[in-house]
Amino acid sequence: MKTIDLIGLLAKGEVPGPRHALARRFALALIAGGLGALLLMMAVYGVRADLADVARLPLFWARLALPASLAAAALWLCSRLARPGVNGGAAWVVLALPIVLVWLGGAMALVGAPVESRAELMLGRTWRTCALNIGLLGIPALAAVFWALRGLAPTQLRRAGAAGGLLAGAVATLAYCLHCPEMEVPFWGVWYVLGMALPTVLGALLGPRLLRW
Repeated sequence: MKTIDLIGLLAKGEVPGPRHALARRFALALIAGGLGALLLMMAVYGVRADLADVARLPLFWARLALPASLAAAALWLCSRLARPGVNGGAAWVVLALPIVLVWLGGAMALVGAPVESRAELMLGRTWRTCALNIGLLGIPALAAVFWALRGLAPTQLRRAGAAGGLLAGAVATLAYCLHCPEMEVPFWGVWYVLGMALPTVLGALLGPRLLRW
């Protein structure tokens, strides 16, 4: 937006925006991005054959809790940064809590495991591809979240882009959990977090270019 246009808008006085516009845009973005990640996961990787059996295990739901909690915190952060002049505030601290808890759980699992099996707990069978797979699945969600942010009024563009990227990465990880065979906490603490970091970094790089208004 040009300065002269902004001055013209301000001169017209305060005009109320549509009610619940922020909630509607993010709801549409999450639905579209989540469906996109899910369909892409099914088309490229496929749902694990024993999903019905694995879903009975508490560890399966603990694994889902990591990206689900990060998605909720990232959505809160995005909703704050989508408003002009609003900082992330406590949302940054809340974002760190699920990661810290998983790292603590992973550390306890490693300490309690035999030395010769610790590398397997960290690497699993898919460490070479896990983070990249999550990054790929995050592309539809990143596009959808950026669409939502562009229709609002973020002013801290790099931070807003990073928050949007993290939200996209968390949504992608939720979809990837329906395929991923890894069930060890140390694995999630490394490769899931790294996978979600990829769209976060991409969002931070693209934010100043794509979210400018």
